[in-house]
Amino acid sequence: MRLLVTGGCGFIGSAVVRLAVSRGHEVINLDAMTYAANAANVAPVAGSALYRFEKADIRNRAALDRIFATHAPDAVMHLAAESHVDRSIDGPSDFIDTNITGTFNLLEAARAHWTRAGKPETFRFHHISTDEVFGSLGPTGQFTEETPYDPRSPYSASKAASDHLVRAWHETYGLPIVLTNCSNNYGPYHFPEKLIPVVILNALHGKPIPVYGRGENVRDWLYVEDHADALLLVLEKGALGRSYNIGGENERRNIDLVRTICALLDEMAPKATPHAELITFVTDRPGHDARYAIDPSRIRQELGWRPSVTVEEGLRRTVRWYLDNPDWWQPLLTRQGVGERLGRA
Repeated sequence: MRLLVTGGCGFIGSAVVRLAVSRGHEVINLDAMTYAANAANVAPVAGSALYRFEKADIRNRAALDRIFATHAPDAVMHLAAESHVDRSIDGPSDFIDTNITGTFNLLEAARAHWTRAGKPETFRFHHISTDEVFGSLGPTGQFTEETPYDPRSPYSASKAASDHLVRAWHETYGLPIVLTNCSNNYGPYHFPEKLIPVVILNALHGKPIPVYGRGENVRDWLYVEDHADALLLVLEKGALGRSYNIGGENERRNIDLVRTICALLDEMAPKATPHAELITFVTDRPGHDARYAIDPSRIRQELGWRPSVTVEEGLRRTVRWYLDNPDWWQPLLTRQGVGERLGRA
């Protein structure tokens, strides 16, 4: 297929780009190259004849129309988004503009292209979203595709709105869509403002490792390369108009996750004192959701997919990758907001 991937220089988007090219798909990577984008993320495929790059912003409808006309994609994989909860607390307007208005522009540009092409049944618009749209869970239970939306942050509210737009364009205009909601991703090329890279890099530099509250918040961790595999499967075989929850089946409390990373660093990059001594509990994030957990039954039963990487193995691979690739992460430490406490409200 010829795929238009938005946000393909970001963390999850670049994993999709690398995997899609490796499987023989043509990829047009559309990215505005904002603070979390990094051309190095797609360096492994940048020289491929199957890969092309378009620097453009999904908020710019004219640019989108040009890109659709130029490349005539068979499918869209929409990953471009503002995604950091803490930044959404400090500056929600960027999240509204990109995640809602940008998705609207992309839907309209895709619909115009699909209509011009004669509304082919094979066209797909795959919207990639988050489990955070479902709100917060108690000690038990899991999110299913039927869980009512209950977003708690400007980020999750903007993603919930974009999900609703995508469903509406399917129901109203017949646009062939599939939608996925994923749990927390981690792995190589993760921008160093998210929890796992913050822990690794702060530990390596002997800096305090900040943990919100008492670290009791629970997340389901999904290795990013597993996620990319699931996304391509849903694009190719998912039922039209249907949503699929993609989870890692790896629930962990934040504090347990942090301690596991510290133990791995003690093994791989030992210092005079255990890295866990750097753990520092800090004031909790406003409106911090207590627990997320995904029920992945639908994608397992309908498409035969389940994650292949346990959180223990995935964390080991991730720590090893950061130790082996300082040339990738060192330049990112100077980008705006990295290393600062954001989202204090």
